Amino acid sequence: MTTKQRAYLKGLAMNLEPIIQIGKSNVTPELTAAVSEALEARELIKISILKNCMEDGHSVAEMLSERTHSQVVQVIGKKIVLYKPAKDEKKRKIVLP
Repeated sequence: MTTKQRAYLKGLAMNLEPIIQIGKSNVTPELTAAVSEALEARELIKISILKNCMEDGHSVAEMLSERTHSQVVQVIGKKIVLYKPAKDEKKRKIVLP
């Protein structure tokens, strides 16, 4: 992903509300499945890490990115933005510059 593409996705993510929250149970297989489903449906999602989560944002982002085969757009404090293009090109909602 180029810097220009990452900046474009960051701009789109500014208006998004977090749809998934990670708490003290950290990254479970169920959470990974939920993130994967959300990425399939939306392509770009924002995740919020609650205060009782023992992991830091960067390690959680890398773990989710590896498990869901997505890309980390940004990590700011306790917020993570992930991107994964739809498999079917006709269903893609986000067209990268």
